[in-house]
Amino acid sequence: MQGMTTHFKTSKALKVKKEVGENAPSLSDDELVAMSVRELNQHLRGLTKDDVVRLKQRRRTLKNRGYAASCRIKRVTQKEELERQKTELQQEVDKLARENASMRLELDALRAKYEALQCFARTVTRGPYSPGKVATTSVITIVKSANHNNSNQTPFSAPS
Repeated sequence: MQGMTTHFKTSKALKVKKEVGENAPSLSDDELVAMSVRELNQHLRGLTKDDVVRLKQRRRTLKNRGYAASCRIKRVTQKEELERQKTELQQEVDKLARENASMRLELDALRAKYEALQCFARTVTRGPYSPGKVATTSVITIVKSANHNNSNQTPFSAPS
């Protein structure tokens, strides 16, 4: 009984190979899959109809296994490639977010300087000084004081 169980567990391809008639030269699975249709038809000449059907079915089964294996490999490869691209894009997004934050800080610092200069310009035009006689040190002092208020920001530093 146990011998029969192992007989049923053997693959269909092996069973077909054993069942093919005596006059048919046996083909390995690789040979059967690799041969062209023309070669197969030449090989099938002289075989019984049942042998031809079995051999063709065996070839179809083997080819389908090959197609399924290549599809699995392709799917896994595509998944790995997409995961790699996702990681690269996420790193790019993070880098751009850091650059954006840095530029926003720089823009805020420049706005503060601009507003300080605008305020200074308004006071100068209202005051006793004529615009041509404004001391350069006054402008520098205002710019420095605007920088001092934002001392932990570095507006002119390059983004990292």
